[in-house]
This record gives sequence, structure tokens and C-alpha cells, in this order.
Amino acid sequence: MKLIKTLLADDHTIVREGLRALLAADGEILVVGEAHNGREAVELTAELRPDVVVMDIAMPLLNGLEATKQILAAFPATKVLILSAHSDDAYVDRVIAVGAVGFLIKQTSAQILAKAIHEVMAGRPFYSPQVSRRLRDHYQKPEKGSVLLVKRATGLTSRELEVIQLVAEGHANKQVAAGLHISIKTVEKHRQHLMDKLNIHDTAGLTRYAIAQGIIESSVQLTIV
Repeated sequence: MKLIKTLLADDHTIVREGLRALLAADGEILVVGEAHNGREAVELTAELRPDVVVMDIAMPLLNGLEATKQILAAFPATKVLILSAHSDDAYVDRVIAVGAVGFLIKQTSAQILAKAIHEVMAGRPFYSPQVSRRLRDHYQKPEKGSVLLVKRATGLTSRELEVIQLVAEGHANKQVAAGLHISIKTVEKHRQHLMDKLNIHDTAGLTRYAIAQGIIESSVQLTIV
């Protein structure tokens, strides 16, 4: 029997430990690694080559949506299953846009999570019942605001999304440069380009934009208020 190699990505240790323990009851799922931020999720996917990545959205350094995009660009056969506390239309739209094959809310039972992993491995998308209902209602009667939100958020490049997240989390240019392995001058250019593109004139404005777009959660940003 071939085990389904699964990577857990969540910035809360207690959540990862709980998921690992719950999935251990399924004899066909093997948790091969844990990531505590999106950047580590990308790195561990390259190292461990899991079949499925269970990915939280709101994580430091690199959020789950951008991490998903980078993972699927490098390893398109990997199945990414989003597990998040958020299930509003904007989040669901963006999950679909980056190529994730499922979306579960964190209140989901372990049995449904295990079932979801098996389903996505079989090539079938899987959504929590609550998310399925929202999808059905949303596509029967689309909400213009949600569509505009997705278009604005996806209008940024991967590098711009990385930079704006780190800036919004309160990292100085030197820290951003070190984290992305680029020069401070390049970081400054990215920041200015972001401000020009978004018509935003200061770091606080970039932070508010990142929160509004779901790039970070308001609780993540501690330095700038």
C-alpha cells in the first residue's frame, strides 16, 4: 500500500501537532514534515516532495496563498489543500485562482480532513460543506466586490506579494533584503513600485492594503498601527 505523503503548514505548533495526531489514525496517510511559515512550506516541499500539502493561509514571512502559487509552479503534481479559519468569498476565489484543489475551514473534523486528502489524491477537488454552499451561491449570483478584490490582489507579481507581506509585518528593508536574498536597493525599488502601482504613499498604507487583501491578518502586524 502506497502511503500518501503529507506536509502540514501552519504557524501554530499546537495546530500542527493536533493535525498530525489526528491523521495518524488513518493508516494510509503519512505526515512527512511540518512547516511554520509559507517560505518553509516551499522549501520543505522541494526537499520532501509530499503528495499533499495541507496549507494555512495566514502565516508569517510568506502567506499560504503565495506559498501555494510557488509550490505549484515548481511542483505541479503536488496537491495543495487549504485549511483556514476564513471562508469568505474573497478567500475562496483566491484559493481557486492560485490552483489549490480544496478548501477546509479549521473547525472541520479530522475525518473530513482525512477524506479530503484521499479525494484530492484521487484527482477530485474537495471543499467543506460550508465552503461548497458559498461557492454554489457565489457563482449563481456573483458579488462584484469579491471579484474586484481578487483582481486587485492578483495584479501583483509574486515578488511584489513577498515584499508587501514582509513590509506589512514590520520588517525593515535590511531584513526584507536578507529574507529574499536581494539587495536593499532592490527592496527599495520594489517598495516604490508597489506604492506607485497601488497609489499608496506610505508604509502604513501598504500595511492597510495587505490586511484588506488578506495577505496578512490584522493580528500579525505588530510594529505599525
